[in-house]
Amino acid sequence: MPYLSRALLLLLCLLLTGEARKHRHRVRRWTGTVESQKHGTSLKPPDVTKSRKTKTEHLLKVDDHDFTMRPAFGGPAIPVGVDVQVESLDSISEVDMDFTMTLYLRHYWKDERLSFSSSTNKSMTFDGRLVKKIWVPDVFFVHSKRSFIHDTTTDNIMLRVYPDGHVLYSLRVTVTAACNMDFSRFPLDSQTCSLELESYAYTDEDLMLYWKSGDESLSTDDRISLSQFLIQKFHTTSRLAFYSSTGWYNRLYINFTLRRHIFFFLLQTYFPATLMVMLSWVSFWIDRRAVPARVSLGITTVLTMSTIITGVNASMPRVSYIKAVDIYLWVSFVFVFLSVLEYAAVNYLSTVQDRRERKMRERARSQSLPCTCSISQTRTMTMLDGTYSEADTNSLAGYTEEPMVPEDELEEKHKVPEKSEHMVVHLSMSSESAAIKKRKSLRALNIIQNTHAIDKYSRMIFPGSYIFFNLIYWSVYC
Repeated sequence: MPYLSRALLLLLCLLLTGEARKHRHRVRRWTGTVESQKHGTSLKPPDVTKSRKTKTEHLLKVDDHDFTMRPAFGGPAIPVGVDVQVESLDSISEVDMDFTMTLYLRHYWKDERLSFSSSTNKSMTFDGRLVKKIWVPDVFFVHSKRSFIHDTTTDNIMLRVYPDGHVLYSLRVTVTAACNMDFSRFPLDSQTCSLELESYAYTDEDLMLYWKSGDESLSTDDRISLSQFLIQKFHTTSRLAFYSSTGWYNRLYINFTLRRHIFFFLLQTYFPATLMVMLSWVSFWIDRRAVPARVSLGITTVLTMSTIITGVNASMPRVSYIKAVDIYLWVSFVFVFLSVLEYAAVNYLSTVQDRRERKMRERARSQSLPCTCSISQTRTMTMLDGTYSEADTNSLAGYTEEPMVPEDELEEKHKVPEKSEHMVVHLSMSSESAAIKKRKSLRALNIIQNTHAIDKYSRMIFPGSYIFFNLIYWSVYC
């Protein structure tokens, strides 16, 4: 028993000692607070923007207002400033006549319903979840075919609210929009495309859409480049758009000019077409009797030109007007086709000439005629005057040239009676007087009959004409 009573007394002493220590600690904390107040130092009020217990809806008073209506509803139009930063110009499609662009679209406006108190006067930044609970401008892209807001890893939307109610709304968008292109000078052309922004529901009486900083509202990345185009300039414009059923709307334009690189088309289109035309001229130096060589060369060049024209048109829209590349390719095709027709003419005339010479040899062989002949006086005088026809010349071409025989010997040998309607004509028509008279009249006939002359003149006419065409073409389109 004495030991038990001693243990109880010891436990009671320990409990009393602990309570005394706690009481002294409380008194010390209370006295410290009083002393700090006496020295004039006051504690900072808590910043509601940094409080973890304060909800966004309560801070911005989202539940206290109807955000389905625009700011200052019923009053003047709310100004909404816009600026754009072009991140990339992804592609230009001639077939679909559109372009694809990725950009940062930013809106600036003031909504006093979102104002809040903040001792630091700092803004608050939110993601896309708050956008669905407040009013934002309903800007859309006119003439857009496809567009989407990037959502990796989350929706690329930012909302920044300032204490006085100013709002910055930014989003990252990729849009594919139509571009009316003119291909009359393709591929030596320049194209101007526009991306148009407009409010869908609010007319100019409710919402005034404008470029926030004028031309400086549009900024681009210096690394933007395209494989087929050179980006010359970006600029902004704005104007009113009218719809007969709804009214006038503010519309903003992002204009950019593109100039096409010509080097790609020189390698893929112009150089091959020029080489095919030059290859067709090789047939002018091939013997006209080498029919397989000249025919196969002509057909090969024609088919190659057809393939080039088909390939170019396959990558272009089906426009109803003539393009610059069509003029060049079709003129080149005509030159190649004419080289084939030239050999057809040469081959035909060669065949006719060979047939005529064969008949004349057979006639000379069958008719063993003397060196003189008796013909009518009228025909003889006509031939001597130098106005004979081609048939007369052909009929005399097979006769051989022999020396002149006196008339007395001829009468004794052949006993031909003297008659006024018959004359003795020497078959040699190569005297100087006759040659001078017939040289001009037979010059064109000799060129046609001499097939070598046709190839000879083609060697100069075809290249000269093609060079002249190139000079005119490049001076007009460059």
